Amino acid sequence: MSNEHGLHARPAARLVGLVNGFDATVTLTDLDTGRGPVDAGSLSMVATLNAQQGHRLRVGASGAQAAEVLAAITKLAGENFGDTAGGGAPEPGSGRSAGTGGSGLDVAIGPAVLAGAAVDLSDYVAGNDELGRLDQAVATVGDELRGLRDGSPDHGEIFAAHLALLNDRRPLEEIRAAITAGTSAPVAWKQTYDELAAAFDGLDDAYQRERAQDVRAVRDRVLRALTGSATDEPTSAGATPDSGSILVVPELDAATAATLDAGRVAGVAVRAAGTTGHGVIVARSRGIPLITGIGDVEVPAGVVVAFDARVGSFEVAPDEDAVRATIAERQGEREQALTRADEPATTVDGRTIGVLVNVGAVQDAVDARGADGSGLVRTEVLFGDRRTAPTVDEQVEQFRAIARALDGKPITIRTWDIGGDKPLPFLPQDREANPFLGERGIRVFRRRPELLRDQLEAVRRVAAETPVHVMFPMVTTADEVAWGLHELDDLGPRPDGLEVGIMVEVPAAALRIATLATGLDFVSIGTNDLTQYTTAADRTNTAVAPLADGLDPAVLQLIDHVVRNAGVRVAVCGDLASDPQSAVLLAALGVEELSAVGPQVPLVKARLRQAVLSEVDTAAVLAARDAAQVRGLL
Repeated sequence: MSNEHGLHARPAARLVGLVNGFDATVTLTDLDTGRGPVDAGSLSMVATLNAQQGHRLRVGASGAQAAEVLAAITKLAGENFGDTAGGGAPEPGSGRSAGTGGSGLDVAIGPAVLAGAAVDLSDYVAGNDELGRLDQAVATVGDELRGLRDGSPDHGEIFAAHLALLNDRRPLEEIRAAITAGTSAPVAWKQTYDELAAAFDGLDDAYQRERAQDVRAVRDRVLRALTGSATDEPTSAGATPDSGSILVVPELDAATAATLDAGRVAGVAVRAAGTTGHGVIVARSRGIPLITGIGDVEVPAGVVVAFDARVGSFEVAPDEDAVRATIAERQGEREQALTRADEPATTVDGRTIGVLVNVGAVQDAVDARGADGSGLVRTEVLFGDRRTAPTVDEQVEQFRAIARALDGKPITIRTWDIGGDKPLPFLPQDREANPFLGERGIRVFRRRPELLRDQLEAVRRVAAETPVHVMFPMVTTADEVAWGLHELDDLGPRPDGLEVGIMVEVPAAALRIATLATGLDFVSIGTNDLTQYTTAADRTNTAVAPLADGLDPAVLQLIDHVVRNAGVRVAVCGDLASDPQSAVLLAALGVEELSAVGPQVPLVKARLRQAVLSEVDTAAVLAARDAAQVRGLL
């Protein structure tokens, strides 16, 4: 499997649709986990097999068309099961889709429209033909989903996956058996799909876990059809937002996001945390203002609410004038930032901060406005669709293309950062009980250095032509730094255009940075991993995500320690660097370079030009009680 998130709902739906077109019985087994065999004609069975990127799958077939179906599956697998490179979900905040119709802002205000409440089954009266009622409800929902699929060219495959879940033969067999035994159609449907959603919730991969939202969306559509509950489109949640209102939902399903009138709705507030649900992806691609993770705050229907996703705030009955002023300010800020994107980010008190762009594909560099280079080239993403390792020449070609797109400005290439949630299909790893604390980054290559050497050779060749920085990820010890430098220097003299550094993502690395940075040109702080390791909280886990806050004072104290003790240039390439407000704080702490997602580069530069870094009370920030107090101080 080379798909970024394994055999998740959409590629699984393609496989299931293909299998069910043949007169054959097909099974799948995950050879890396030992799970299976499972029925390849059932979406629930295939998707919950939990086959991850890099896993080896065994396909078995019997029946009249066994040979034909195996040939068709082989062809589909060769096409990455229809996924593009990195095709699971866009990176949070990547902004790769410009959106159609929405404001594209991160702040909104309007009266609350509540939707997504549980379907009430208390008044349902079972009849003599519960199986017939079920068939009619499934047919009705099927027509709705086909309409959504055919009317959503950008997101049709999400609704194709919903159709596959709706018609999945395994759950339908269980539901029909329960109805025949005397259970009412709604209860049988709900019990079976609740169990299926729980199976998705228990999967290892965070992106796969969020597919439970798709199961619940299909569950509720059929329950509404069975009970006659309101299905007033354009939302599947049973409520139609008025112009200028904010939709408040427990979870945002894809159908709701796709059918909202982006020109009318002011925004969407989602109680659940998480940034890779299909509904979140669709809403962001349409430019609809959105905030996730608002929690259980009480929101009466019709009351005016406001949110500011930039600072993570959600308010009931806010100061409306203040919020509308913020909206006007953000609109003007965006327009002005774009006009001055190519100007340097020099603060009022005269410090110039490099603002660079994070790159996972050549197109990211092409699309970047105003970037001073790339502070992070994610090589594991750049070549993540490959079933075989790229050659030195192939890597050189891609690195050159990125440098050309950025007009010869410095590019910072991170060596293969695999492990944890980032396997490479051409470098299978043993299954680990806790992969985030296992072999990640540079640790992987101490035992298997060949791929790293090829990459370092490609880096050297490009550095002979254009400025290149290379950095090793997940460094913890001085021995690892020494080993990485030895592998580089063993290939020959360093070109004049090459600088060498490490990523600081592990608290131990931050604390001993004076030792690790000896002989280096720079260090780059990866705030995403540094935050989750410091707070012991997986930010993709909705139960603990609020703890994994990059503005936690403990994280900021580690950043401050690195700046004060590294003795070399300090950069930041995590999420904090993409937030304009946090960027000012990082610069005030002494960070010299920030690498942000492409759309945020002009905004970060604009905010830095307005800043007086000497006026930022860094002492108070570092002594703050928690991240909320830090935001208040900023």
